[in-house]
Amino acid sequence: MDHSSKYSEKGFWNTVKKYTQKIGIEGVRNALRLYYVLQKPNLPAKVKATILGALGYLISPIDAIPDFIPVAGFSDDLGVLAAAIAAIGFYIDDEVKNKADEKLAEWFG
Repeated sequence: MDHSSKYSEKGFWNTVKKYTQKIGIEGVRNALRLYYVLQKPNLPAKVKATILGALGYLISPIDAIPDFIPVAGFSDDLGVLAAAIAAIGFYIDDEVKNKADEKLAEWFG
């Protein structure tokens, strides 16, 4: 199933804020890094598609392991985020890392 159509900026922020505790800091960091890479101009279509698919998967309530299941609910989402990070890691520069870290510091202190 293609989850890229599930992505929306509003859905992204709502999901990350609502499930921060369940996703964990590293999961949120990965999601934020993907989000900030997506904001870059002139991204190759394949990179955009990878990010939109991963973030759409995170947002979508319909996935391999339903998110409402305790402990395991977000494990598949975290795996998809990690795989996307590995696939597009070349595009995660210091600017992207700094933006993600600044947002984490804003939320977690």
